[in-house]
Amino acid sequence: MSRPIGGRQVSATAPGKDEADGRWVTRYPVWSMAIGALSVSGSAVLLDLARTSPGTASFYRCALALPALLALAAAERRRVGAFPRHRYGLAVSAGALFAGDMLLWTQAIGEVGAGLSTVLVNVQVVMVPLLARAVDREPVPRRFLWWLPVLLVGAVCTSGVLEQGGTVGADPLRGTVHAVLAAVCYSGFLYLLRRGGHTGQVRQVYTAVVASAAVVSLAAGLLWYGFDPAPGWRALGWLLAVAACSQVVGWLLVATASPRLASHVGAVLLLLTPVGAVVLGAVVLGERPTPLQLAGCGLILVSAYAMGRGGTSDDGQGGSRRRR
Repeated sequence: MSRPIGGRQVSATAPGKDEADGRWVTRYPVWSMAIGALSVSGSAVLLDLARTSPGTASFYRCALALPALLALAAAERRRVGAFPRHRYGLAVSAGALFAGDMLLWTQAIGEVGAGLSTVLVNVQVVMVPLLARAVDREPVPRRFLWWLPVLLVGAVCTSGVLEQGGTVGADPLRGTVHAVLAAVCYSGFLYLLRRGGHTGQVRQVYTAVVASAAVVSLAAGLLWYGFDPAPGWRALGWLLAVAACSQVVGWLLVATASPRLASHVGAVLLLLTPVGAVVLGAVVLGERPTPLQLAGCGLILVSAYAMGRGGTSDDGQGGSRRRR
């Protein structure tokens, strides 16, 4: 069985590989993606509680996740075999972009707030479908283009740069720049992660992504973003929590589900991440977004919802293609 991707025929994941990835995850990709996004949403708050440098946080959240991921990858390899060596390049590139996203985003947390930095970085809802259109020729729903200006206005309002004293971070302008740059890395990472899962062996690919991200984060931390080899037990405890809920559970679910959903559907579901982060930021950290910032969050979510609903009717195939 095969499914169309931008004019090409890509073989559907074989039953054995579906079993290796988990039957429930592969049968219900929408729910898997939603649960993965919500699992990732807690990382902003946990990183704020860890209070470490971006380089330290990015390295340890990957390194602490590797033992569990290596065990999962080894089990998958015994069942379905090793993934081809030529795919390592894709995994390494995805890992480098993931590291760039983490470093820039962690830097933005203190500058524009935990919840809002996550909202800003999720302009991926624009970039990922455009990448899929440009590279894979995946149709973009018309409503996507209609709602794009509203979505961008929402991102600007959410940043807090339009009002005096209306931000919850220390430097909203720098935070906005760092979050937008993180969004570029994030979008590239999501696109490559989705592509890497099209032929199965997702756990092995994702483990290589996280290993690559750890190496890049360590190098960037030593050169620019700061790295503390011994951040203390308290910080390590919070970073272990990030590794467990985000790297091991959240992103692995996203990596497994994303190839089975259309690009705009997966991008919309990932907007559950900023929603969860804003709620947790208010409850746990005492952040109080202003009305304009909340309105920006609303514009982002309404736009994304409208684009998601319009996608399948415009392209005519979105409902049948089991892709992210």
